[in-house]
Amino acid sequence: MNTVSLIDVASYLPGDPVGTDDFTRYAHSDRMAKNIMFLAPTHRHHIGAGESAVDMAERALTPLIDRHGTATIAGIDILITHTQLPDLPVLGCGADLARRMRMSPQCILDVHNGGCACFIYMLELARTILSTNGSARTALIVTVQNTAGQIFTQPDVRPLAQAAVPGDGCGVGLLRISDRAPILDVECRHHPEFAGDMTAAIDPPRRYWEPGTGQLRIAFTDSKITQVFARGNRLVPEVAHAVCDRIGVTSTAVDTFVTNQPNRLFLRNWRDALELTPEHYPDTFDDCGNLFGAAIPVTLDAENRAGRIRNGSLVLLAGFAHAGDFAAAAAIRWGAAQPDTAMT
Repeated sequence: MNTVSLIDVASYLPGDPVGTDDFTRYAHSDRMAKNIMFLAPTHRHHIGAGESAVDMAERALTPLIDRHGTATIAGIDILITHTQLPDLPVLGCGADLARRMRMSPQCILDVHNGGCACFIYMLELARTILSTNGSARTALIVTVQNTAGQIFTQPDVRPLAQAAVPGDGCGVGLLRISDRAPILDVECRHHPEFAGDMTAAIDPPRRYWEPGTGQLRIAFTDSKITQVFARGNRLVPEVAHAVCDRIGVTSTAVDTFVTNQPNRLFLRNWRDALELTPEHYPDTFDDCGNLFGAAIPVTLDAENRAGRIRNGSLVLLAGFAHAGDFAAAAAIRWGAAQPDTAMT
């Protein structure tokens, strides 16, 4: 099989940071507000009025174009996207993004599962296709989180404790057949027994596409929160350690550990489980909130731009999705700090 590398990452955060007071002034009495799952970040970003998922993806791609050239992005062979809230109910943003960027990929995939771990899932899908397809050489993976400024700012949802936690953003990754920044190993685990535990609600009850009053929100209960915490605390360290075991290192050998950023408790517990210091485990929660699937590439890009990931260092990505129906981890030998001149 051909070696596939994560050549570069880039990201986009829309608009100015939104402070927590934008939510607290609307908040009503909500017992969920005392749960650590809903302790709000200091800031988050919201998608702009009239801004589409494709707009966000295009803006996230701008740094890649600057570093690698327009022809590199236009010549992508494989395009894989994940959109948290598709602009149209039945259509991801892949084909429209390809049209916008003048791409003619051999394969376009809109992935609707993977959730907060979708970047790793798409990384593995791209690696599998590139390593087995005789003609494809490059892939682009794109994850758009755009629910914070659209679902969680609805008038009936904004006063709830859950509303202040999410933020919007987009992260992208450029892959190619190369040994410059090799993907060393990936672990993907599906847990379909938990798939029905992530639910939404509308009051009065109706299916989300049916006409009526009431606004869509995530349906949280005390028992569901307890289950999600227990699963997340277990699943992320499990997949992370599985990858470390297969590449022959202990978790303490990891130079940079990047996960999804759901809340402070998970971040602390995952860091402790891998026995890492805060310097080895970047945290963007207070700057960006819970970015769902975009959290891993956005955090990875922030660390890279800050110069805190040395070429040759070991980077470990990990996360879990929804109520625990999917978890994944990936190890990368970092080498993406500079443009790949062979691709310009």
